[in-house]
Amino acid sequence: MKIFKAGSRPQRKASSDWFHGNVMQDPIIDAEDPARVRTIKVSFEPKARTAWHTHPLGQTLFVLSGVGLIGLRHEAPKIIKAGDSVWIPPEEEHWHGATKDSSMEHVAIHEALNGKVADWLEQVLDEDYYL
Repeated sequence: MKIFKAGSRPQRKASSDWFHGNVMQDPIIDAEDPARVRTIKVSFEPKARTAWHTHPLGQTLFVLSGVGLIGLRHEAPKIIKAGDSVWIPPEEEHWHGATKDSSMEHVAIHEALNGKVADWLEQVLDEDYYL
């Protein structure tokens, strides 16, 4: 068993390669093999969002606070709020982030397949974000 005391692992700014705007990440769990679960708390400032991406084994989001958006290819983004859970099936191209007027914080839960949790694609264009 390992106990990670609050504040013992540093918060980090999300990479601009995969995120747009100010996004902070706090690790929750990065389980060792043979376990595959990876969990992270992600905090988005208003207008901040992920790039388009997929997950080889899917992803669950649990919204902790604020108001966010989740988008699929060729569809208008959907609003997600505190207390909402979202299941994204394996290989579904999507993005998620805060609305233009609100911050949003969620827990992202996914599993690694051969050490990989996501396949990152291109940035979300403003016309996709503002649909």
